[in-house]
Amino acid sequence: MSLEILSPGLATTVQDRGRFGYYRFGIPQGGAMDQYAAALGNRLVGNTTAEAVLECTYLGPKLRVSAPVVIAVTGAPVDVLVNDEPVAQNARIALAAGDELSFGVIKGGTKFFVAVAGGIDVPEVLGSRSTYPIGKMGGFEGRALQVGDVLPVGRPPAKALPVLEAIPEDLLPSYDREVAVRIMVGLYDHKLSDEGLRNLTEADWTLTPVADRMGLRFDGPGAPWIEEEQPFGAGQDPSNITDAGYPVGSIQIPGGTQPIVLHCDAVSGGGYAQAATVISADMDLFARMAPGTKVRFVPVTMGEALAARAERRARMERVWS
Repeated sequence: MSLEILSPGLATTVQDRGRFGYYRFGIPQGGAMDQYAAALGNRLVGNTTAEAVLECTYLGPKLRVSAPVVIAVTGAPVDVLVNDEPVAQNARIALAAGDELSFGVIKGGTKFFVAVAGGIDVPEVLGSRSTYPIGKMGGFEGRALQVGDVLPVGRPPAKALPVLEAIPEDLLPSYDREVAVRIMVGLYDHKLSDEGLRNLTEADWTLTPVADRMGLRFDGPGAPWIEEEQPFGAGQDPSNITDAGYPVGSIQIPGGTQPIVLHCDAVSGGGYAQAATVISADMDLFARMAPGTKVRFVPVTMGEALAARAERRARMERVWS
């Protein structure tokens, strides 16, 4: 069983849960930018959460299947077409040999996912099939898909899950144009001016088109840093430090102007101060934002962050029960 790429779309890559344990060597975790939406697809086709899927950005691919297979399309709302006829999103889709899958115009967010029974069976690299294009690692030849690529599909798991025909409406992600993102301030929030911290946590910020798997830039009133003498080895700008590790979800504000949220393919360290970090439960939200989305960064405590993580886990367990 294989998938032949007839048209690659804008930026279609193979992704899974991610590549963990190598961040300290400068290799990011990667993986699907919306882990929840990708897992919904795997659930519909009977996979585990570990199987690799296709992550599609804005403009989806066109592909042909070589043998009968069950697929599902989840994530950002988009028209799904089989042989140019519309079919349901967030539901099981049975394809026959030779069927062609294509997509219309995305209607919200940026990322949608194609799951296939058995998963995309590219080789694992450092424990993951995820594509890291900057490092030319993983996925299909370490890059986004191209016309003529043929992706192997694995065998469905021997122990089948109970069939789920469609995702219940109350379990689907939302694609709002105004989003609250929970953060924990630090490690360098003390370097922000009172105005800077107030703007970061109380003002509305707008997602710019400068947004990808590495990071997303937001426009707004600015969040200035305190003007003070920089330590030896740091840059001249008060947003600079003498290098530190970057947690996934770090918020940098170079020059005190536009916050940048580092995402799954970001570098692991550098010389910008991190004013705050997005909690893990809210990282999927950034794949659901289109440019122009209004964001409010809402500070929470460690206890609230852990409670949000537990709530997200419980939601996932409802899908897999």
